[in-house]
Amino acid sequence: MHEKSSTASEAHSDRDSIASSSASCDPDATHPTSTEKGISSTERSIPINDRNSLSRASQDLRRTASNVLSHVASRITTRGWDEPPPPPDGGLDAWTQVAMGFLVLFSTWGYANSFGAFQAYYTETLSVSPSSISWIGGIQVFLSLTIGILSGRLLDAGFFIPVFFVGIVVQVLGIFLMSISTQYWQLFLTQGVLSGIGAGIYFTPAISLVNTYFDKRRGLAVGLATAGNSAGGIVYPLVVRELIPKLGFAWTTRVIGFLNLALLSIAFTFMRPRLPPRKSGPIVEFGAFKDPKYAGFLASAFFVFWANYYTFYYIGSYGTQALNLSYSSASVLVIIINGVGLPFRILVPMVADRIGNMNVIVPVSLIWATVSFTWLAVHNVAGYYAFTIVYGIVSASFQCLFPSTVARISPRLDTIGTRLGMAFSVSALASLTGPPIGGAIQTTSGGGFLAPQIWAATATLVSFVLFTVLRLHMGGLSMKAKC
Repeated sequence: MHEKSSTASEAHSDRDSIASSSASCDPDATHPTSTEKGISSTERSIPINDRNSLSRASQDLRRTASNVLSHVASRITTRGWDEPPPPPDGGLDAWTQVAMGFLVLFSTWGYANSFGAFQAYYTETLSVSPSSISWIGGIQVFLSLTIGILSGRLLDAGFFIPVFFVGIVVQVLGIFLMSISTQYWQLFLTQGVLSGIGAGIYFTPAISLVNTYFDKRRGLAVGLATAGNSAGGIVYPLVVRELIPKLGFAWTTRVIGFLNLALLSIAFTFMRPRLPPRKSGPIVEFGAFKDPKYAGFLASAFFVFWANYYTFYYIGSYGTQALNLSYSSASVLVIIINGVGLPFRILVPMVADRIGNMNVIVPVSLIWATVSFTWLAVHNVAGYYAFTIVYGIVSASFQCLFPSTVARISPRLDTIGTRLGMAFSVSALASLTGPPIGGAIQTTSGGGFLAPQIWAATATLVSFVLFTVLRLHMGGLSMKAKC
């Protein structure tokens, strides 16, 4: 070792001697001319050793700046990451994403599903038809789901953090602008359009992110995250119901805005992507619709969401108009239909992880269709409370399985964001058109609820038939097939 060092030192010394000798034989080395390229007169006055030191310092500075920029980029995107191992299916990081997903759904869908309370309030305070009012909630949900086509692909491309941040800013801005809105068109633009766009930017990437951390326990993980939907569906309508009479509409809305800002900020702090980016691929994967499982599932879900959002939006209005309930009492129904499904959003996915999602969805949709037809027989308050409870349970049992089912029938984890965004867009079309169609049917039938009730129940029955056909396609007649 010492001999190698000595030899290297001698070689280095020899090279220095040769360089020195060459320099002394070169007249331009000791007497630089004006023809030297790249060296100014000021630099010629600096000794060569100092000049080399400055060059090395400049290179070090550029290298440090490049490293800093690369580090910053690595914190906000996943570009350059190595291929990760299989999903951890548990652990602190994975369950942290589930907890943050809970907060995201709590603030997003708790707020959106509370529109039934706003629907009843607007019906009493605005000189606008119920069908027109329902367009506010319809466009909010539509945009919250449709924008996922773009934001879901951005997750796959590695831009989760900046996308999530922009979504928070836009949604919260929409809520605060809603607080100073007094006209229908103002509420449509703020509560409907702006809040919907903001939620759509961050919602699909967030729920897709949770899916990427799990495999065998994916149903349970997503179910726990979607429990935020039911929990938020209790809190937000309660806030609206209790605070509007005390604080007024403006400050009630601001309270909701501050609540969303706090919860989404916590989620932004802790949610982190796991997969490297998928650099190529279309924003909309039209080839996915050639997959009979994917296309069949979305077609079936369309009909059930068509009826579901009509029922959720008009649950309060039916209480005030058909059963003569007060606004405060009708708002309790909105809380019940949103909140009663909370434990089932956890229990049902646990069963689905064991026997398969479609094996659970088929009987759930059958019960859902049956309950929908029982609405026709409700003529008193006690019966309406019973209907609301059971409908809320079966609705939650299906909704908690929707994201994980799309993930299970997707061929690759790095396409989940894109495919889930597309799936949410299909359900968004149902949520946009369902409530207004139901409201229009109500108006044309003289203001009664019988005709739209029949329409909603029939749509749910159609979805059950389609889900059954899909289950037979995937697993045949075997009861033991996990699908």
